[in-house]
Amino acid sequence: MLVAQSDARMHMPFAVTEYTDFYAGKHHATNVGTMFRGAENALPPNWLHIPIGYNGRASSVVVSGTDVRRPWGQLKAPGADLPHLGPSARFDLELELGAVVGLPSAGMVSVAQADAMIFGYVLLNDWSARDIQAWEYQPLGPFQAKATATTVSPWIVTRAALEPFRCNTPAREKELLPHLRDNGPMLYDIDLAVTLAPEGKAASTVAETNYNVMYYSAAQQLAHHTTSGCPMNPGDLLGSGTISGPEKHQRGSLLELSWGGKEPVTLDTGESRTFLEDGDRLTLTGTARGDGFTLGFGECTGRVLPALKDPYAR
Repeated sequence: MLVAQSDARMHMPFAVTEYTDFYAGKHHATNVGTMFRGAENALPPNWLHIPIGYNGRASSVVVSGTDVRRPWGQLKAPGADLPHLGPSARFDLELELGAVVGLPSAGMVSVAQADAMIFGYVLLNDWSARDIQAWEYQPLGPFQAKATATTVSPWIVTRAALEPFRCNTPAREKELLPHLRDNGPMLYDIDLAVTLAPEGKAASTVAETNYNVMYYSAAQQLAHHTTSGCPMNPGDLLGSGTISGPEKHQRGSLLELSWGGKEPVTLDTGESRTFLEDGDRLTLTGTARGDGFTLGFGECTGRVLPALKDPYAR
């Protein structure tokens, strides 16, 4: 009657219609902004007023267990006069939660309506090539740096199942416009963790945080997405943005954990990492803990394969 997970091959739990990734974690945005622009200009002027996002690639969303190959891209070394084409040397993970849209929209919807449109949530790793991103992201943001793959867990945990774990978003530093204001608890108390296992070796926990640290909820992200009249469809996927807490061990990316490569992360094996190495296996987990029971999200895992020697090889 039962089949062990280890004996089963998991499939995509839904057909991804469109994929939008947000930048809605204040601790993550502050960390990244501090690294690149300094603490006084860490957050862009619009960040405290709208959930910033970009349209990603639905075609490269894959299910947990799928290997991810290190991407090639256009890179520019510090001090170099010209860019070059080569494999990414600063490949990274991003710990996120993905919201799956279950109902369509036509025109602008409120935060409450957006919340009702969300069918459920998945774990999401939005793999990121930081060196490709550093060269390409101005002025229009990430493009090829995040198009390699986005891994999701094979389980969709429904919004109804998460009702007991609702919690409030943090206090607002700037009052939001009425169409984006919370009308109740819109986040969830979900413990999250990331482990990294070098090839053939035991896994080390490199980050532990909680979804309740996010500044904007998925409902606010979805409501904002519709303000231009943009129609949303069943199967649309919204990435929360990297989920990082205020403490160092709560940072949801190696970019933050190693502070741009300046502070290597030491694994339980004695090895260190600034960014991902070939053969590394990343696993994201999530658990909501109730009174005498837990609600699990399963695993969201992927292994880094070496870059192709010939990027045109088929």
